[in-house]
Amino acid sequence: MKKIPIIKSRRIRSTPFTSKIENQGVSGYSVYNHMLLPVTFGSIEDEYIHLKEHVQIWDVSVQREIEISGIDSDKLVQFMTCRDLSKAKLGKCYYSPLVDGNGNLVNDPLIFKLEEKKWRICIADSDVLLFAKGLASGKNYNVNIYEANVDTIAVQGPKSENLMQKVFGDVIKELKFFNYKYYNFKGVKHLISKTGYSKQGGYEIHIENTKAGLELYDHFFKIGKDLNVKPGAPNSIERIEGGLLSYGNDIDNRDNPYECGFDKYVSIDSDVIFLGKDKLKEIKLKGVKKKLMGVLIESDKINLVEEVKLHDDKNNNIGVLRSAAFSPKFKKIVGIAMINKAFWNMSENFKIDIEGKAKLGKICKLPFA
Repeated sequence: MKKIPIIKSRRIRSTPFTSKIENQGVSGYSVYNHMLLPVTFGSIEDEYIHLKEHVQIWDVSVQREIEISGIDSDKLVQFMTCRDLSKAKLGKCYYSPLVDGNGNLVNDPLIFKLEEKKWRICIADSDVLLFAKGLASGKNYNVNIYEANVDTIAVQGPKSENLMQKVFGDVIKELKFFNYKYYNFKGVKHLISKTGYSKQGGYEIHIENTKAGLELYDHFFKIGKDLNVKPGAPNSIERIEGGLLSYGNDIDNRDNPYECGFDKYVSIDSDVIFLGKDKLKEIKLKGVKKKLMGVLIESDKINLVEEVKLHDDKNNNIGVLRSAAFSPKFKKIVGIAMINKAFWNMSENFKIDIEGKAKLGKICKLPFA
């Protein structure tokens, strides 16, 4: 297949780190929140192995951050998510599905309470800024909403703590999972959260001072040679194996939280008020007719650019495959699929067409590893 380059324009923004990662050999981009997201620096399988053994630095500035402040900021942030944030604390990170009036997903961000009446929503790939502004206008909330000038680099992998310790000292080891705190590097404070889009452990550094952030980026590579630090990107193999969902790929606005396994984040029995609450009560009462599950496919390659239907031996449509990649660990394709209720049995087998050839697969649980 002929490779067609992405043409940069004002509609597709670069990040402060784009020139650096291009000098480091980035070989592919995707577009995410109207920005360039590095996808690979070579072989995705080689990067998968390196991520699971060493440490990588990712430019994930595409994870834009929507800041909401003002008298009614608590009301608006709560109205946007089905998760109860009434007891949210400073220093904590909250995975919080956003839903519309039908109870369907709009985004699945991390939400930080930075101060009293000041929040940050670190978003996946959809226009949450416009969603928030529309709700605020409709509810006549007194709030200030804007996209913060924040760019994020992620330090991911089993040696991430060692690398961070070299830069920020032993104190970084005290930061707990899904917590954040401010740390100094050469006199500049950076908000650092113990989060990231991998199962290998790591941190995300939310950079507001671009000059200081670029210096920090370079410093990681200068001092991390003994840890085999390399540039990297969110890895499709690793995140599918780990059951980390991707908004726009595995889940989107056609799906509700119950179908996606987000039951524990749906606070329909609480007193908090959020968009789509009555609809989600109705959905829970009736039960869902489809849900996300894992699949294993007997093949060593797949190029999935759109959903592919799965069929049983009688040619019944049992669901659709939404994400997939070859796993060096399982020696077959691992995937995330939306499966119809009648076929939720873990031993269910199916057929799938890959490049004109029928392949066999079976349904399994998430995560794989």
